[in-house]
Amino acid sequence: MKRQSHRTGLRRKLRKTAVWLFAVFIGWLAFCTLSLVLFRWVSPPVTAVQLQRRVESAWSGDRYTKRHRYVPLVKISDHLEHAVIAAEDGGFYEHSGIDWDELGKVWREGRRRNGEMRGGSTITQQLDKNLFLFTYRSFVRKMAEFVLAPVTEMVLPKERILELYLNVIEWGPGVYGAEAAAQYHYHTSATRLTREQSARLAALIPSPRRRKPGSMDWYSGQILRRMSGRGW
Repeated sequence: MKRQSHRTGLRRKLRKTAVWLFAVFIGWLAFCTLSLVLFRWVSPPVTAVQLQRRVESAWSGDRYTKRHRYVPLVKISDHLEHAVIAAEDGGFYEHSGIDWDELGKVWREGRRRNGEMRGGSTITQQLDKNLFLFTYRSFVRKMAEFVLAPVTEMVLPKERILELYLNVIEWGPGVYGAEAAAQYHYHTSATRLTREQSARLAALIPSPRRRKPGSMDWYSGQILRRMSGRGW
């Protein structure tokens, strides 16, 4: 009887925990959805990744300086828009948040490399990560991206997704967005970035706090070839 009572109590606790976790998830999803509706017209005052970096700096005792200035898409060089799409999400204008074809390629490559997989996130997923999640790789984060990306595509038009993405992602230590990146790396504005500079900035995105534009010769060359292949 005691063993049966213990099992019954354990099942109740597990049920309560599951209900609580589901309620937290629904609340988080509602918050993200309402925020995305607001972001159709208002620029985000801060992102989850920016908060993460500030906390990390405070924890480690490092000095943190945030460089960021939001600019509309019309004030960002077409070269940078094209370079980022070519580098990060070639099917950006075709998919609805998740690029299943690209995920299939990533999976097949991972099997050939004994499980070592490259990233297959779309620009939409990366935007959601920056706005609402964190940079640490985990199964929970990837599942959250998969749930939120289609919602983002329903709420925001493609051009707005691209504008937000180019304005919030990291491009160096404490450097967020295209305008800050252009000034920090090239002492110019986002609207004046050349094709070569744009390709080198796009090459930084997978590891923005470690990579430098001057050392991105091979990868920026790959990006430039992808741009040319698309008529850019």
